[in-house]
Amino acid sequence: MDSIYSFLKYIFRYKKKVVDQVVFYISLISAVTMVIHVGYITDPEVAVISEKIVVAMYYGLFIFELFRTISSILVARRINMSHYTGVIVSAYFLFITIARLSGGFLETFAKDEWLYLGIAIIFLTELSKNSLFFDNFYFNPTILFVVSFLGLIVLGAFLLMLPRTTTEAPLSFVDAFFMATSAVCITGLSTTDISTNFSLFGQSVIMALIQIGGLGIMTFTGFFGYFFSGGFSFKNQLMFGEILGENKLNSVISTLLTIIFITLLFELIGAILIFSSLNPKNFESMGEMIFFSCFHAISGFCNAGFTIIKDGVMNDNYRFNYNFQLAVSSMFILGGFGFGTIFNFYTWVKEKINSAICQLIKKQTYRHKPQVFSFNSRFIVVCNTLFIVLATVSFFLLEQSHSLMADKSTIGEWITSIFMANSARSAGFNSVDLNFINVPTLIMFVTLMWVGVSPGSTGGGVKVTTIAIALMNIVALAKGKESIEIYKRKIASESINKAFAIILLSVLTIALSFILLNFSDPNQEMMSLLFEAVSAYTTCGLSLGITPSLSATSKIILMFTMFVGRVGMLTLLVAFIKNTKNKSYIYPTEKILF
Repeated sequence: MDSIYSFLKYIFRYKKKVVDQVVFYISLISAVTMVIHVGYITDPEVAVISEKIVVAMYYGLFIFELFRTISSILVARRINMSHYTGVIVSAYFLFITIARLSGGFLETFAKDEWLYLGIAIIFLTELSKNSLFFDNFYFNPTILFVVSFLGLIVLGAFLLMLPRTTTEAPLSFVDAFFMATSAVCITGLSTTDISTNFSLFGQSVIMALIQIGGLGIMTFTGFFGYFFSGGFSFKNQLMFGEILGENKLNSVISTLLTIIFITLLFELIGAILIFSSLNPKNFESMGEMIFFSCFHAISGFCNAGFTIIKDGVMNDNYRFNYNFQLAVSSMFILGGFGFGTIFNFYTWVKEKINSAICQLIKKQTYRHKPQVFSFNSRFIVVCNTLFIVLATVSFFLLEQSHSLMADKSTIGEWITSIFMANSARSAGFNSVDLNFINVPTLIMFVTLMWVGVSPGSTGGGVKVTTIAIALMNIVALAKGKESIEIYKRKIASESINKAFAIILLSVLTIALSFILLNFSDPNQEMMSLLFEAVSAYTTCGLSLGITPSLSATSKIILMFTMFVGRVGMLTLLVAFIKNTKNKSYIYPTEKILF
């Protein structure tokens, strides 16, 4: 017994990395085998054999994980953070195994889908651990951020090209890459109807790409890597601090956890609201309703615009389902505010509640924290609120004699206005046919798509704060002021310069994309092509219906436009242009004539 313990002690103290690598490669092989079984094999006889292999791999991973967790705890003689995750994963495997062996009331959890999820969980945990070793390669974090998106797009395209992804015609190489790019870049432009042409497996792939793309793959793997490995190294914190835009090193972990917590919490709330708004008669089973609710909650909060409703929200079952529209619109409006602002609002509300409890119940003096609601959060909330109100009222007034005539009540008209006006900013859902709306409304939509939502959010566009700073700078110049001042603060000149750089780069990128689209598809209307170019760059996803009919060249142009819009043109320039060394001298100043 002592010799066995000594052997385990040697393995899990000095060869732990080797054990982790072995489990990683086994989980990788298992995940690839599972994907081939679910997405590729169509022959029933071969499918029976591959299913047995997948089940055997599942039990093999269960034994490996259980042995590793128990041995690691025995050697350490205590349970740390990495052990907790191992215990949870092992408990999941044990529960599914019991369900498959016993049946009865646990029969729901005996389905093969739960096995596939277990294999995916193991692979995700091991992949997340390995993602924390990127710092050994001394990558520029910005380049790593860009490359991670490219890698996710390639993986997504491979999965979407599998035969069992579609129920009808399989996707071509260009269409698969287009759909993967649109999902990862949370755009929503689609070359095929995913509600009818995609299987459950294909729709699940799209949903996963939206979720990971909306959060950012480095954020996603960093979060799980932190838990599954037990912590971050100092270099890990530096790298993720650069990716997350967090200046304080001690706040990197809390920022990462906050982003994931806020996302999953609001998506859960959104899924519950959407589920409660559905009519069970439109679904074959409870499981289908749950998947439908989760898909639209994720797509809504991430401002992706993908839907598995045939004909979209224009479908008769949802066009006048105002509870459904309110649930979805609340998702993409909240997602458009940004993670930091939502969390800041949460801390502000928490502060007010604690203050009230302390003063009214405990009868004690409460010590208020300074600036609970930060300057940036106040500015973002004011800018967003102005755009939400102006966009909603404008749509309501412009469409009174057009699309809103179908609504039978004033409340319905206002809900449709809220849904459409705010969806045009980045979400990409539409409950009315864009080909039948007023021309001034189309122009307003192009403007709203270009403006977008808040910085640090899942939405696109040049961002409301960028436009606000640019307008305020124009007003300041007209008044003869040398700086912008708001809330008793002076805006840094760096922010003003960045705002105008973002605006100029966006105009140049959209113009270039529009010109190239006119060359590759000269038969399409110019208004439709401009709408498509703006929608792709701002990752909005609204379209006048020409996306499936575009040529392969045009689809490739839009793919690049979506990618640049998601990552950011300025980010790409920063990533690939070498930093110049700071000079120890300053040249004489000159004024340029305008």
